[in-house]
Amino acid sequence: MSRFSREWEGGEATIVDRIVGTIRPQQPLRYKLSLVVKRIEAQAQALEKAIHSMNERDKSLFSKVVEAYSERDIKRATVYANELAELRKTMNLMSNARLALERVALRLGTITHLGNAAAVIAPVMDILRDVRVGIAGLMPSAEQELGAIMTLLDEIMIESGQMAGISLEAEPVGEEAQKILAEAALIVEEKMKEKFPELVASKSAEAEGEGLPK
Repeated sequence: MSRFSREWEGGEATIVDRIVGTIRPQQPLRYKLSLVVKRIEAQAQALEKAIHSMNERDKSLFSKVVEAYSERDIKRATVYANELAELRKTMNLMSNARLALERVALRLGTITHLGNAAAVIAPVMDILRDVRVGIAGLMPSAEQELGAIMTLLDEIMIESGQMAGISLEAEPVGEEAQKILAEAALIVEEKMKEKFPELVASKSAEAEGEGLPK
């Protein structure tokens, strides 16, 4: 088995490899990558849980908007509607992040050998960076974990690049990453429109209600 294959599969090592491994134990890259995928999936699940909690808050706020309108209290209804609008912006952002992470996990699952590791990981790093910036301040623990995941992926990409003898500098990654993020955003936008048509209706009612007596 070549050193190339041993690094990926973690197969039988030579005497030199065993000595080096004793000094600095290394895990097979395939195993490292599988752990990264699991950690990314865990963060996607954490975002899903947070979104579920926000859904409950959404229902509560909307019921308050309806109640205020039924009492012709337009000022109070507007306050709740504005709060609800901000909540849904956050939910939309977090839904984008969750879907992007799911896509990242799937993309990493397409890596079958060292030769295509760097080519897949490079655009994935761009996506994770954007997701991390997007959730900054919203979920500090997820932001920190994504930073650790990016460090691991960077190490895997460097190791795989060195073993495969490829350059990591010439790979154009920005455009590919943006395509994935745009696709995720489009899907989330459509789902939000289907799931929350009430907010549009409430805004229209708000405009009409400005002329109602208090």
